[in-house]
Amino acid sequence: MEQLKGKVILITGANRGIGKSLVKAALEKGASKIYATCRDLSKMPSFEDDRVIPLELDITNVNQIMNLIEQVSDTQILINNAGILNAGSILEGEISGMENDMSVNYYGTINMMRAFAPILEKNKPARMINIVSIVAYSPLPTIAGYSASKSALFSATHAVRIELAKKGITVHTVNPGAIDTDMNAGSDMDMPAPDGIAKVILNEVEAGNLNIVPDPMGQGMFNAWKESPLKLAEIFHNMYHGE
Repeated sequence: MEQLKGKVILITGANRGIGKSLVKAALEKGASKIYATCRDLSKMPSFEDDRVIPLELDITNVNQIMNLIEQVSDTQILINNAGILNAGSILEGEISGMENDMSVNYYGTINMMRAFAPILEKNKPARMINIVSIVAYSPLPTIAGYSASKSALFSATHAVRIELAKKGITVHTVNPGAIDTDMNAGSDMDMPAPDGIAKVILNEVEAGNLNIVPDPMGQGMFNAWKESPLKLAEIFHNMYHGE
């Protein structure tokens, strides 16, 4: 498959976590230019590399996306990484948090897919890489709104993969388990660092794998789901109830 060396890449949510690590991994892969976006540029780290172009972008703001399009019209690879997580169950979680998860993780990513599909087609062969989550396969009650938004994104990603199949755009889904990022701060789980996970993701993209589960925890859950969706649901049941 085609390598990432020399490619122009746009990465959303690039200021921290997996997004930040994906910028570093893409630099190591030899990307020619990386548009690194986030909502607040004051929170963007310095990557100390002229190939990185920091840009302010809120993926829920369609007008802001469209105003940016001309500046990033040479994008060949779009990595939709931006996302948020609001803790809470279906019965007791704040509805506003669930709405926010859906607004960013689902509708915001759809905004990006719609806006960039014509650009990627113009610059084909191109790629769209959506960072989803292992909870797309079975919701976790403690983060039910987040799980629902990621399940919706997982479905939409597979739909757009079919839609773009004959337009020279390859669409990848990435479903990590828990990674040691700010989003999982305070967890006592044994989680891998995002730098290593980002390298695995890009290696899998270069290998042409469409459905990527980049970490051991995620792979264990995915394998349980493949055996039986009820088996993964049972794992989450036991986690939730402490059994």
